[in-house]
Amino acid sequence: MINNTTLVGRLTKDCDLRYSQNGKAIANFNLAVNRQFKNQNGEREADFINIVQFGKGAEVTAQYVGKGSQVGVTGRIQTRNYENNEGKRIYVTEVVAEQVAFLDSKGDNKPKQEQKPFGGAEEVDMNDSLPF
Repeated sequence: MINNTTLVGRLTKDCDLRYSQNGKAIANFNLAVNRQFKNQNGEREADFINIVQFGKGAEVTAQYVGKGSQVGVTGRIQTRNYENNEGKRIYVTEVVAEQVAFLDSKGDNKPKQEQKPFGGAEEVDMNDSLPF
């Protein structure tokens, strides 16, 4: 069986980084992916895909990308369900990211806490900090 997807899009908001009870990092973000065709009004529409990433990669992604960043994601599609507080069964379909590539220019991929509005932050070598 094959379950593999590749997406390129922009984050709709900053990553939500949290940790499981056993200390494993979990990053959730939403990716806006443009469709290849235009609608009847001549406009491009987008799909908004939920992405989840685990481990060190999740920490690096949350540190270096934010709202509007362009990324490439390879991973697998996963469907899960749970019961909410009202007893209703909720179904979730998401992409579990195996790799996230930062596609903005290298200078745009500085740690978010160090970014300055006019490029005053020190250059970060992404090849030294990525786990993949």
